[in-house]
Amino acid sequence: MDCGDEYSHNSFDLHCLLNSFPGELEFKQIFSDIDEQIEQNAASIEHCIKEIQSEVNKQCPDVQLRTTTDCFELLDNYNPTKSPSIPHGDLIKFLKTLQDLLKNELNQEEMILDLLWDLSSHSSSSFPSMLSGASFHFLSRTSLHSVEDYSSMDVKSIWDNIRLHLRRFLVSKLQSHNEISNSQHKIWLKNQCIQQLLFLYPESEVIVKYQSIQNKLLAKLLQNCFPSYSRESNLDIMVHGYQSTMHKLYSMIKEDFNTLREILAPSSTVKFIKETYLDTVTEETAKFLENFCELQFQESAVRVIKTSKSSSRHRGAVHALVTPECPQKRRNFFLSLDKLKFLSQLIKSFLELEKNVEELLEEIFVSLRTPRNISGISDPSNQEVIIEKPRTNETRVLSEQLLPVKEATLLDFAWRSVFKEVSLPMAHCITTAIEDFSTKILQQEQNERSLAVTYAMNLVNVQQVWQDTHVPEEDQPKKIAKFCSDIMEKLDTMLPLALACRDDSFQEIRANFEEACCKVATAVLARLQERVKEFPSKAPLTNLHTLLSTAVYVFQHFTQYDNLMKENTKKPVFLVPVQRYQEFINTLQFQVTDYCVRVCATSILQDAESHHWDGYKAFYEGERCSFSLQMWHYFFCALHHDLWTILPPKLAQEIFTEVLEKSLGLLASRYARAHPSYKRTPQIRLDVTTILICTETMLWSVCTSVQKLLNPHEYIDDKIFKIHTHCNNLFTTLVILTSPLSELYQTFQHGLDDSASDSIKPFFKQPLHWFSCISHFYPSLLRAPSSGRLTAEGQLKLLLSQPGCNWNLLLETLLHHDGLLLRILLKSSNRTIQEQASNTDNNLNQGSSLIESIFKVLYHCNFSPQIFGNVFVSYMEEEQLWDFLYNIPVSTFLESELEVIRCLRLALTDAVKDIVQQIIFMMSPGRNCETNLNKHSVPECLRESIPKEWNYIPKETKRKESSKGFTRLAVQAVSIVISKLPTVIACLPPPIKYFFSLSERKMSKNFVELKKASLLVWNLIVIICRIFEDGNTVELLTGASLDRWSKEKLGLICVCLESIMGKQTSGPNQMAQRVIQSIEQEKPNWIESQLLKARKLSTKCAFMTIEQSTALEEGDGALELTEQKINMMVLDICHKPGGSEYLRQIYHIMRLNEEYLKEQLFSMNGSKEKPLPIRPLKMTLRSVEDQPSAFNPFQVYKAFSENMLVQSAITKWNWNWSKLLPNYLGLDKMTFSVLLKNRWEMRKDERLEEEEKAMLEHLKQFCTIQNSSASDNTEEP
Repeated sequence: MDCGDEYSHNSFDLHCLLNSFPGELEFKQIFSDIDEQIEQNAASIEHCIKEIQSEVNKQCPDVQLRTTTDCFELLDNYNPTKSPSIPHGDLIKFLKTLQDLLKNELNQEEMILDLLWDLSSHSSSSFPSMLSGASFHFLSRTSLHSVEDYSSMDVKSIWDNIRLHLRRFLVSKLQSHNEISNSQHKIWLKNQCIQQLLFLYPESEVIVKYQSIQNKLLAKLLQNCFPSYSRESNLDIMVHGYQSTMHKLYSMIKEDFNTLREILAPSSTVKFIKETYLDTVTEETAKFLENFCELQFQESAVRVIKTSKSSSRHRGAVHALVTPECPQKRRNFFLSLDKLKFLSQLIKSFLELEKNVEELLEEIFVSLRTPRNISGISDPSNQEVIIEKPRTNETRVLSEQLLPVKEATLLDFAWRSVFKEVSLPMAHCITTAIEDFSTKILQQEQNERSLAVTYAMNLVNVQQVWQDTHVPEEDQPKKIAKFCSDIMEKLDTMLPLALACRDDSFQEIRANFEEACCKVATAVLARLQERVKEFPSKAPLTNLHTLLSTAVYVFQHFTQYDNLMKENTKKPVFLVPVQRYQEFINTLQFQVTDYCVRVCATSILQDAESHHWDGYKAFYEGERCSFSLQMWHYFFCALHHDLWTILPPKLAQEIFTEVLEKSLGLLASRYARAHPSYKRTPQIRLDVTTILICTETMLWSVCTSVQKLLNPHEYIDDKIFKIHTHCNNLFTTLVILTSPLSELYQTFQHGLDDSASDSIKPFFKQPLHWFSCISHFYPSLLRAPSSGRLTAEGQLKLLLSQPGCNWNLLLETLLHHDGLLLRILLKSSNRTIQEQASNTDNNLNQGSSLIESIFKVLYHCNFSPQIFGNVFVSYMEEEQLWDFLYNIPVSTFLESELEVIRCLRLALTDAVKDIVQQIIFMMSPGRNCETNLNKHSVPECLRESIPKEWNYIPKETKRKESSKGFTRLAVQAVSIVISKLPTVIACLPPPIKYFFSLSERKMSKNFVELKKASLLVWNLIVIICRIFEDGNTVELLTGASLDRWSKEKLGLICVCLESIMGKQTSGPNQMAQRVIQSIEQEKPNWIESQLLKARKLSTKCAFMTIEQSTALEEGDGALELTEQKINMMVLDICHKPGGSEYLRQIYHIMRLNEEYLKEQLFSMNGSKEKPLPIRPLKMTLRSVEDQPSAFNPFQVYKAFSENMLVQSAITKWNWNWSKLLPNYLGLDKMTFSVLLKNRWEMRKDERLEEEEKAMLEHLKQFCTIQNSSASDNTEEP
């Protein structure tokens, strides 16, 4: 029982399951692994108990342990303070030898500390407890009744000198660790030092000393970053200094928390952090505020003296300042806006620090575990002999860890108390300050308005104020009025003053802030209502959009204020202002929509020249549409531009959709009533066709998903369905009103089909019927519903037509057509990297960051793993990267590392991180006896002075058996790696497994080693070995700094793993062969079984996921499941660190390169014989030229005339009436009769041939047209 590693101690972290989407096979493997580890741990505990029973029964015949309960009772009542009696001379000799070595020899401290620990833990003595005694006084255990024992004083004196020397060494070492930049490594080293100090001194003394060290460090930080306040101080610079200090302070707290949480009881850790950091920074702030208040009071006193007469309120304040009954802390003085802002930012820093510390301390109670032993020096939970802690203290530690979180994490951070002196002036001045700056800004806006005849409001882009806001991106305004932005920005700076209110503190400040905010909200709302009244006589339509966006912004702001302040009050604070703004928003939204529709009805579509249907001359020879329709198109383009650049995306789409729907209804009604002459009939056909084509281009902007575009009847949103209904009505008008009479008669000579009319949904009432009829002439990316999906070009157009980034639509577009767009982006990003490397050293990471974004997004698409595999396998194939994939480097310092390989390395490294940490923990110095054997050599003189009663076994004797001990350690390490491989693979996301399965097919012919294990298993083993070989990576992952012995043994473990995988080395290694044979003897064929299981999980699971996904998509609910799966994947991506930023970066690059992507897709569609060359991408996201420009009607006219609508060509369309007209046999008689009545042949002044008259008469008979009307219309002049 020399080493603790003799017993199995396996564990499993379930956090890896959160990064994957396990299937049935993966879950089976994971739970099987957990069950197996539980059984192994239980067997190990049972074996350990049996050994304890055997040892106790052998050494103590009078004590017989028959059951496990007897063994636990013995351990509970065990008193380790008993130690053999040691002759006084031997003890003095040993201590003097230690003292001489420390005085006369250099660098002996580590060796002596190791020796003392070795004597204490591996010998039968309770050293150094027997030397220290209670309160550092040694009492002889063999002469309790003696009156005086001066020999004990000699022992204590020498021992105190030794401890003092070692303490100085450890304290110096502890101070030097503060200079280390690597936080994880620093924590590990400081933890080791503190535990060594706890070996020598009681916990209270060690903590006091460490507290002194950290106090000096903190004092230096505060001295450099906490400047003293004076009248000449720059408040902005001071705020920045305080904020920087708070961030550094929290970093120090976090480091010490992670250092001490493994050593101290939770209450002791909280007490240390409070006394060392929180109390110190509170005291320093109190000194600063005392000076600050004194100077402010002096300035206010001077101001009062200079004022001959002041208001009664000021006289009362001055009287209060000089009244002896009022203590000094209740002094009142004036605070300007800048000083209030400064104090608010200071309080904000304290609020953030308080929140971070509280969240940090809660981690102690979430873990609910006993402190672990990291360095092997001591374990405070069960080593009372080391730190002189009574037995009951262990129970206290455990009981504290089981306390409820709220009770145990109660932290007394009294920073609010230091603001009491300044709270009264803040409460008095905050209302005045807020009212003053809001009034000033509103007056400035009014002055700007009075200087202009037509007032266009100044706009500013909206910046995200709160990082953790719950306002969806689709509801966030894009631009607002500048005056409102200025007011809300200043209110935001005052908000921390109100948020600091807790219990009775800051109550007056909070109440005054709420009152002032309500006044500001009322004043701003009044100004917005005033500006609304100026429209349309004195202000453009853009102002209405701006006012609506501004009102939404203010509404969301006060809603957020309500949510933040509700945490303390538990009731809404700004209920009335929020309701008033909501009513104003609803009213203004209706006004915008109603105005746009009325403009269309009363102005734009009032076109006497174009709509002179009685004219006997063709309108521009029948080769152009009505002027009003072209203006209607211009109007909607301008409205689209304004809404898309100002309003929140969701609100912009709602308004645009409603205006489009109502204007189409208006157009359908007007053209249904039109009664054109023969020469004007082609104009009807051209006008309706123009409306339909323009509507098709606008449909992409109003539909938020592919299914809404292709199947609008399946959604509750009736506006889009009404748009299609209006378009179908327009096309019905076109067909019945403008088709040749002979074709009309040929179709309807037997009357209307009543059965078709009574059917649930005739063909001509299908939503996209109108489009299917013109699709033969008009090339469009819109598809018929029967296709079920869009082309890649259609997906891209739908995505980039949205007013904002639609995450679900973006992911659907990226996954469309097997990731076609992503393939183009990957190829182009590679060209971008090459161009940047050759031209400039700046922005070299832009192309690489795009590759990383694509990798991270697809990596978490668990429902479509084939996309990740196919996209990156084709990329690897084109770039010839298979050699890199076979031997992935692990070093993080390779400048020339390819981005895809780097992403794969990071993904696999994260997967094996737990295995690496467990192995490194086993191999770390002090963790096992083999590592200690090679650390220090004990001099011969010291070895001979050790008392024989301690039964010390020299390391040389142990070293002879170390080979056998390391074999056991290596067997355990290799077994851990091999045993956890299947579970690691089971927890990997399906995309990465599918990628390696596809890659293996490409590579297995070239690499013989892959026949024994899959490519994924091979790479996981390679990654583990490379980590063990690279000390920098080990330090980054674990924070441990390994010694030479540990590195050598880790190298040998790598040889064992490589041998198992079949990798050929320079020559056979006997130790590696011995390790593998030992595993095979204990568990025959176990290694092969584990590798086979891992291979099965790496290949079969990925393909099973694809088969299940395909089966779901082929089911009846395919469309619903597809939308549901895309939504789940988007949520999963956005919840991962940086996930939403990855999506946003891809979206912005696609928008910047829209034309290029369209060209590439067009060339890949078979339209061109030769594919277009790959060009570098535009990567600048916010350059001036990429900002949306003002609306340009000339550009719209050019696009309308050249690209979208060639009017002269439309007149030459050859309509297939014999195919179109039968679709309308189910038309109701009323509609048919009205449209038939409006045909040019029905005009009384038209001359018809006899055959035409006969056809008309026949059609009129079954339409039941009144005789009088019929005779009037058919009478010849």
